[in-house]
Amino acid sequence: MKYKNLIFDLDGTLWDSRASIIDIWNEVLTRHHLIEKKLTPEDMNQYMGLLTDDIVRKIAPGITDQEVKTILAEIAGQENIILRTRGGILYQGVEETLKSLSETYNLFIVSNCQDGYIEAFLDFYRFNGLFADFESHGRTRKPKSENIKLIMERNNMKHNDTIYIGDTQTDYSSSKSNGLPFIFCEYGFGKLDIQDQGYSVSKFSELKNYI
Repeated sequence: MKYKNLIFDLDGTLWDSRASIIDIWNEVLTRHHLIEKKLTPEDMNQYMGLLTDDIVRKIAPGITDQEVKTILAEIAGQENIILRTRGGILYQGVEETLKSLSETYNLFIVSNCQDGYIEAFLDFYRFNGLFADFESHGRTRKPKSENIKLIMERNNMKHNDTIYIGDTQTDYSSSKSNGLPFIFCEYGFGKLDIQDQGYSVSKFSELKNYI
């Protein structure tokens, strides 16, 4: 089937920012006495794709809502600064493939990240001109499924010519709740709990085979 609109997840799909941000998480969480041992980039794998509030609660069970708010404010502000100057690691073939796809398709990003995170990604790699629109949990405070719906309505996108591309169970569930087909990025952080996952790719450049 031919698609017109491609909606991408960010972490685990387009890039890996763990090495750039892990020191920030460790500094803030240690200062608030919420961890005894420093987190490694690999420790963050299990949290990728979750809402940032839920990540903090899983790392520090029993934390209050106010503490979550305070910690995330500290982390987010520093992350956005670091990512704009240091970036992350683009997965193999992402830059070339995105530039090629943008000539034929409308590209979008919907992520569970904080406000400013997608902007940092776009600014660092100078990808702003490749994407028609984006949305994040940090900006709307809505779950991914609702943000997908929001961006589709905002851009007059149809279900039969739009597809979502991601790497986690949340990505799959969010796309299916909007009636969208899904492409699973095997190289990312997540695993799917079901067998009938639709299309899957082992590297980003393989997307061209399915759209």
